[in-house]
Amino acid sequence: MQKRIEKITEVLDKNKAEGIEVFNLKNKNYFVDYAIIASSLGSRHTLALLDHLKNNLKPEETFNNIDESGDWIVVDLGDILIHIMTPEYRIKYDMETFLSDLVDGKEGETI
Repeated sequence: MQKRIEKITEVLDKNKAEGIEVFNLKNKNYFVDYAIIASSLGSRHTLALLDHLKNNLKPEETFNNIDESGDWIVVDLGDILIHIMTPEYRIKYDMETFLSDLVDGKEGETI
């Protein structure tokens, strides 16, 4: 699993994705084991990063589903979910806080 994560982050980094973060969600009652978030430089770059992932990860990885817009792409590899977002969408939807809360065991906690 670690080699797969490294390859994904390497492809993203090599192609100028920014702010790459990996969240280990094993045993966290989430539907995937890992989530990866990366920022693109804009809508066109988001789509280009998806192409780079497809070209570099296939045929080893199975792309179960791809939810695609210019501002946010989600790639479902079964046990790994990859989010590629424009900086504006990343700020707006703040997936880091949501996933960090899962990792830290704060899901469902009220203040």
